[in-house]
Amino acid sequence: MSAAAASPAAARGEVILSARGLTKEFFGFKAVSNVDLDVRSGTIHALIGPNGAGKTTVFNLLTKFFAPTAGTITFDGRDITRTGPAEVARLGLVRSFQISAVFPHLTVLDNVRVALQRPANLATQFWRSNRLLDRLDARAMELIEAVNLADSAHLQAVELSYGRKRALEIATTLALDPPVMLFDEPMAGMGAEDIGRISALIRRIGEGRTILMVEHNLSVVADLCDEVTVLARGEILSQGSYATVSADPRVKEAYLGSEHE
Repeated sequence: MSAAAASPAAARGEVILSARGLTKEFFGFKAVSNVDLDVRSGTIHALIGPNGAGKTTVFNLLTKFFAPTAGTITFDGRDITRTGPAEVARLGLVRSFQISAVFPHLTVLDNVRVALQRPANLATQFWRSNRLLDRLDARAMELIEAVNLADSAHLQAVELSYGRKRALEIATTLALDPPVMLFDEPMAGMGAEDIGRISALIRRIGEGRTILMVEHNLSVVADLCDEVTVLARGEILSQGSYATVSADPRVKEAYLGSEHE
């Protein structure tokens, strides 16, 4: 693990990503209202809630795909409220999406090599020879091995199962060496075997990193997450450990109860 991932400016347990009064309106409808959120360095933090609770909107606000109507966002002590998504990613706040975003007809190795070109300052140097790009192979294989895809390095991404495509996406995200990773429903559409595999992977890569994830699978949240924020109707309903929020009667009524009826 590189110095960037192992030593983010915020020490473990200190707030590295925060929002205050975060609000987003769409044509007069408040999708998110006055959200205060603190994500601490070195933790795995989940955003949960029923459909329509505002989880993905908060995610899009934090990663700057949406501009907030009101409120502020701070990353590692820096106000990023008006910063664009590309610059936020360069600062080390990198996200994945619900739909796997890999190049289907490139091999696993080539997908990771493409992702490595930006931190290696080769992203726009398309005229460079393959020989120069070959120097990325060793690091690419390290990342591929880290997500348990070494046996598939020379397969095209389209040949992978859904869960292994998600593992490849995590490898391409890791290529940017971010201290903070945001996963939007990483277990969506997976069977039990893939869920177990990706959960173990997230736990492993979370060592020395900070992870914020939107997730519907409560068993995954209970098993993985240090901190949980529950949203309902665009507002924070409860925050704390999984044990704390799962015991909150408001949470049971709004979310957990419907999962266990």
